[in-house]
Amino acid sequence: MMAFGLIALIAGAASALMFASIVSGALISLVLFYLAPLPLMVAAIGWGPLCASLGGIAAAIGLGALFGLPYCIAFAVTVALPAWWLGHLVLLSRQVGPVTPDAATEPAAGPELEWYPVGRILLWIAGFAALTTIAALLTLGTDADTIIGTLRRGLMRILRATDPQASGEADQFVDALVRIAPAAATIVAMMTLTLNLWLSARVTATSGRLRRPWPDLMTAELPPMTLVALCIALAFCFTGGLLAIVAQITTAALMMGYALTGFAVLHTLTLALKSRTFWLGSTYAVVVVFGWPVIAMVILGLADAVFGFRERFLRSRQPPPLPTP
Repeated sequence: MMAFGLIALIAGAASALMFASIVSGALISLVLFYLAPLPLMVAAIGWGPLCASLGGIAAAIGLGALFGLPYCIAFAVTVALPAWWLGHLVLLSRQVGPVTPDAATEPAAGPELEWYPVGRILLWIAGFAALTTIAALLTLGTDADTIIGTLRRGLMRILRATDPQASGEADQFVDALVRIAPAAATIVAMMTLTLNLWLSARVTATSGRLRRPWPDLMTAELPPMTLVALCIALAFCFTGGLLAIVAQITTAALMMGYALTGFAVLHTLTLALKSRTFWLGSTYAVVVVFGWPVIAMVILGLADAVFGFRERFLRSRQPPPLPTP
């Protein structure tokens, strides 16, 4: 029990230090800030969600005592809560079949388990990314004009600090950045949460503490109703005001979810290629370097959700059934 508590405190302290490093202003602190959920996620997957919750509570209280209540709330919402809940989902399972061993010839076997689907975990990650971005924007104001104005003033201060001779063209550039800033922040939150969860699962798998089999990521797919939610969010993007900003954030999160499933589709459709490693590596490199080609992955993920490309491809690769005598 003491070892369990010590692991929880160490994970919480590591996450808190990584989260608080942002106040230093150093460039490396930005990387540490985005990796802050990693220690708590490792604790959640390797030692259980209770370990992560204890560490997260201790870390939030410590940050609140040192830096004030806003840091405590921000850490709890953006780091501790996602780490605890996503770790819980990774370990969530249910029995899908009865245990019926032949007592005379076979040893007792464990029940067959169905683990929580990867696609639904992606949907939860999208929800947390949207939640944290909306919460961050609401600290700037409670209406669209105030939020946009605060973002614009902040970006203008940064621009003038780097270029005191900023012209009217810079104003147009800042206006464009302000419009895309909520969606861009959501995409960053979505990708960093996904990376943290993948890294934490890899760490626990390497250490032998991962209690579920490694999932086949090529089969990851979002629930069917996600497409309906995306269409509704897209419609609300044209309403204006705070509702439009929330809809844009939700749309960005769901589209990144489909982008990740698009990569899963690409991994499946390239199974028959001899130069598969080259094409996959080139695709990842292009997306990482340029960014905007991720739109192709979004389209591929959406197309698979509508037309079922993976299912058709895998069905075509199966051998034909044997003729009946």
